Amino acid sequence: MASTRDLQEAGLDDRVLTTSVRSGFLERIRRGAYARSEDWEGLSPWIRDEYRIEAHAAGTGGRAVYSHTSAARLHGFATWGVGSTVHIIGSTNSGTSHAPDTATHRVPLEDAEIVMVRTRGGRLVRATEPVRTVLDCARTLLPERAAVIGDSALRGGVMLGDLESALEASPIVRGGARAARLLRLLDARAESAGETRTRLLLSRLGVEPPETQVCIETPHGSYRADFGWRRFKLILEFDGRGKYFDYRPTPEVLLLERRREAALIELGWRFVRLVWSDLEHPELVGARLAAAFAAAA
Repeated sequence: MASTRDLQEAGLDDRVLTTSVRSGFLERIRRGAYARSEDWEGLSPWIRDEYRIEAHAAGTGGRAVYSHTSAARLHGFATWGVGSTVHIIGSTNSGTSHAPDTATHRVPLEDAEIVMVRTRGGRLVRATEPVRTVLDCARTLLPERAAVIGDSALRGGVMLGDLESALEASPIVRGGARAARLLRLLDARAESAGETRTRLLLSRLGVEPPETQVCIETPHGSYRADFGWRRFKLILEFDGRGKYFDYRPTPEVLLLERRREAALIELGWRFVRLVWSDLEHPELVGARLAAAFAAAA
């Protein structure tokens, strides 16, 4: 990511810059910020959203304080369905209040609530600290989206007690009740956005609360399931791609998974597996679970 000034210092005057954009060599991400088109097109949508913060900082000189979902991304919290808008707290001094890609929030902010963080591209920027970030998201987002961020923050070391104390002491009244309800939904044991969404879906369906991160011993070693009901010997797994691909070689992971799953089936356990698309059809998930409970009983 490069600003107009960066490119000018590298020898690209306005004429060359315009020609580079028209020819498709450079991609204009926002006013004053550019990337090489080949690089930009090769990024996944969620990584592009992180780089849009980088583009904002490049184009505005880094004067803004990033907040809400933008701060959540900068802190490495998981996000889901929150859009690509860049969020800042500040005033017209940032020069971005009317930019179409930016949302400016004019709310109280103490200096102690601002920290320095690095963007994905290594640029040092200002952002709301983690506790304030989670509360801002809890005040403004739909519960499911805010819970994904909140669970991730707890998993990353943010303490629930600190969130509760900061909310109680906050001078911001709007959204306070919504945030308080959200804090009661959080669970640090959720390991992904998919698991958070699945847990909330089970609650909405009125399903008997499951045990989470269930450890079960088998002849082939321990198996840790996302959700389980021991008395029914029923396991519910959310199959997100990262579960298999992030940490270990794929063939080894799949082989061990199959062996342990086969051992569990021999021990009488049943499985229900959900993928991202299933979460958009709660009535079908409810029917599948009802059938699985009936068969297990």
